Amino acid sequence: MTDRRSDLPKRALAGIVMIGVALAALWLGGIAFWLLAVIGALVMMAEWGGLHGASPRDTRLAQFALSVPLAVMAPASLTIVPHDFFSLGLIGGAAFFVVIITRRPQFAAGVVYCALPVLALMFIRRQHEGIVFTLWALALVWACDIGAYFAGRAIGGPKLAPRVSPNKTWAGLAGGVVAAGAFGLFMHWRFGLPWRMTLATPALAVLAQAGDLYESWLKRRAGVKDSGALIPGHGGVMDRLDGLVPVAPVAAFLVVLPHFYPS
Repeated sequence: MTDRRSDLPKRALAGIVMIGVALAALWLGGIAFWLLAVIGALVMMAEWGGLHGASPRDTRLAQFALSVPLAVMAPASLTIVPHDFFSLGLIGGAAFFVVIITRRPQFAAGVVYCALPVLALMFIRRQHEGIVFTLWALALVWACDIGAYFAGRAIGGPKLAPRVSPNKTWAGLAGGVVAAGAFGLFMHWRFGLPWRMTLATPALAVLAQAGDLYESWLKRRAGVKDSGALIPGHGGVMDRLDGLVPVAPVAAFLVVLPHFYPS
């Protein structure tokens, strides 16, 4: 078996490139950020189909259905359809369409899995402090992954979920939570991140790890090591975004929370 440490330089380089691309798109906003999110979602849908044993025809159909709500999320469409609930309804409609055509509810759930985080990120980015809030949502997952990786390797110890992901440890989970929490405090100190989001950061790190474990379970069930082979040293797009999938919608809720309970 190949020592994972031999892949570290390749993984680090690929990670730096991915973070650089994401930060550039975040800074540009608008069509650039939307386009990057759309590409990620469509590739994830293809990988989701592979993990669920879907035929190429069904996978393409799901991607076409997914493209409808993704298109409505485009910045140019906001002048026509400004409300995010419309996009949310289209996500549900696209998933229902895939269920009707393929008769595979678990496969159709991939439409929601891929589209919901895009909707959440587009919503966060449009806010007044959108760059700061979106950076927080993205980078807390990165910090959690980095902290978990190095803490797990340095400390080791009891396995977190050996039947699902043999490499994950409780020490890695703790390291990820600490790293994400420290990042949240930095964002509060440097950019004025609201306390509700700062204090929620460690909990979101746990949620990110849960998303990682869920994808590991999908891969184990499918009998594969990675969701794809697109990213050198990392596997597929789902392998990199699995933690962000559950975090982004909760982050969006935390962003909008003051509108429900105004001071």
